[in-house]
Amino acid sequence: MWRRMTLRPILIHPDPRLKTVATHVDGITDDIRRQADDMLETMYDAPGIGLAAPQIGVLNRMMVMDCVKDESAAPRPMVLINPEVIWSSDEQSIYEEGCLSIPEQYAEVERPAEVKVRWLGLDGKPVEEQFSGLWATCVQHEIDHLNGKLFIDYLKPLKRQMITRKMQKLKRERARI
Repeated sequence: MWRRMTLRPILIHPDPRLKTVATHVDGITDDIRRQADDMLETMYDAPGIGLAAPQIGVLNRMMVMDCVKDESAAPRPMVLINPEVIWSSDEQSIYEEGCLSIPEQYAEVERPAEVKVRWLGLDGKPVEEQFSGLWATCVQHEIDHLNGKLFIDYLKPLKRQMITRKMQKLKRERARI
């Protein structure tokens, strides 16, 4: 069945919805499938490699991602419902992260280098996969969103306050347009 996709506005920090713990998705419905389509469309349009439902103001535990960077490679859109990290490596990696809800701000964040994640697919079946590299960073970043945590929460208070002030200024400027 063909569904029309809708671009959704992405919330900009600070917004209280971005600090809210998202609720468990109880079942796969047409609304959930539509939300998944909209989130993928919004993520690709932004453009980004990951997007969590709270970033579009929907407070449920759904995220989408596609970390394929090579233009010649096939995209790998993923929809993860109720994702949870069930294993993480002792080895850490540092990656310069950004966020669609904190545009044009980047900072190094240290996270486990590899994680195993369990989630529900759009078919309602459980899925498990181990991620490394950019995929591991992205899935952890998006799961953080579902728990009301932003990448800037890993930063020192001064740097976090500086970025928050820039975002407040950006929101004021956008409100005037």
